[in-house]
Amino acid sequence: MGDIPAVGLSSWKASPGKVTEAVKVAIDAGYWHFDCAYFYHNEREVGAGIRCKIKEGAVRREDLFIATKLWCTCHKKSLAKTACRRSLKALKLNYLDLYLIHWPMGFKPPHPEWIMSCSELSFCLSHPGVDLPLDESNMVIPGDTDFLDTWEIVIRFQIQRNVIVIPGSITPSHIKENIQVFDFELTQYDMDNILSLDRNLQLATFPITKNHKDYPFHIEY
Repeated sequence: MGDIPAVGLSSWKASPGKVTEAVKVAIDAGYWHFDCAYFYHNEREVGAGIRCKIKEGAVRREDLFIATKLWCTCHKKSLAKTACRRSLKALKLNYLDLYLIHWPMGFKPPHPEWIMSCSELSFCLSHPGVDLPLDESNMVIPGDTDFLDTWEIVIRFQIQRNVIVIPGSITPSHIKENIQVFDFELTQYDMDNILSLDRNLQLATFPITKNHKDYPFHIEY
């Protein structure tokens, strides 16, 4: 896995107003990898927690691995750089360690004047069509661009498969528990048993985008 820390903290679905404290708890617990996204609408809180711990001297920016994501309405080349700068501005950081495409499907772009405003959750709640432009059938409007105790076992299972794990939590006890996975190993018997549970099931299917030509989950995995 190279220089990417094997366990990170996700801010997906984290309760607004609690993310900054969760990030601070995570850094104190030993997390150096933070996974966020424009679409989570909490980059400002993530950045605030990181800057607080850097100011305290608990960690250096260069020790951290911070990833965020390009949302589907900004896949056009003319919008991607602006979107990246918007995320950096929200995080109040000079650089990212990784900038991902959130989903491999481009959506109808928002009005150009709205791009920088979209980092504010209040703006997006009052303009619900900005992030998820829907048609009269409540399906996403594609853009014209082309183009995954028991919980600790699950985390350890993925680490031993050389898969980077991004669990999400704002509960301090859970944040600490989720990184306590480096003092034991699963046996090959355990690994084989867990692998035998495979049901070829995709949990995050994003159903309102099934009409998109680049929808990735029509393919059998």
